[in-house]
Amino acid sequence: MEIIYKKELSIMDSIENKENTESSTKTEKEEKSINVEESTDLVRDKTVSFTVMFNKQKYPITFDLDKRILDLKKHLAESTSIPAEMQKLTYKGILKDEMTLQEASITKTTKILLIGSTVSDLLKIAPPLNASNKSGTVESTGATAKEPLSKQKPHCNILEKYGKPDDAMIGVKGKRERLPPVPITGMYNSKGAKIRLTFKMEQDEVWISTKDRTNKVKMQSIHNVSSEPINGSEEYHMMAIQLGPTEQSRLWLYWVPSQYVNAIKDTILGQWQKF
Repeated sequence: MEIIYKKELSIMDSIENKENTESSTKTEKEEKSINVEESTDLVRDKTVSFTVMFNKQKYPITFDLDKRILDLKKHLAESTSIPAEMQKLTYKGILKDEMTLQEASITKTTKILLIGSTVSDLLKIAPPLNASNKSGTVESTGATAKEPLSKQKPHCNILEKYGKPDDAMIGVKGKRERLPPVPITGMYNSKGAKIRLTFKMEQDEVWISTKDRTNKVKMQSIHNVSSEPINGSEEYHMMAIQLGPTEQSRLWLYWVPSQYVNAIKDTILGQWQKF
């Protein structure tokens, strides 16, 4: 009887050990499954889907929360044709480039407003001149550059056609002044449309306006600013604001008061003004 009893105990121990082993294996599998799910959730939580609004259109975006606002702007540039440096994104205020989406509290219910203009939109204000001569640049050198730009076609034709604006601001030759506290007015573009420049220093923008529209341009997006005095009226300049990487994207302004020319260049190009 004692031998039979010991055998039964041995069998029961074996069964119990097997059950414990199976239970342990099952628990490990469940824990691994939970860990995988948690890991998947973590990966999922690193991205967020939201909406960007521009020009009455909706752009659905899925982006990494660790990415910066500047990265988002570069992504949007591909679909909107607005260079990243010319974009302004707003959500509970202006979103700064160095912020991450997580720091900006971007969630799935977020709607970000994109403000900006394409280079082609800006050039509608002042279409590029169809000049074929290579001497039509302010930076030109050599014999072809001896003749003032204002005496060369097509600039000469524009100045003769539209003349000096009646509302041109007073120009002062040989003087250098800071930007005025009011917009610079009384200028026109290559089509004779009146132009107004407003500098928004706190936003790092220059607003280029006609009577019909205003384009808000980030100063850091402007590639170059050049100018030359108008022949016979040296108290005024003709000025080219280059909006894109090539000279074909230059916006020409006529009758810019001479005393503000250096301040305009220094402000837009980020150079320190010495007075």
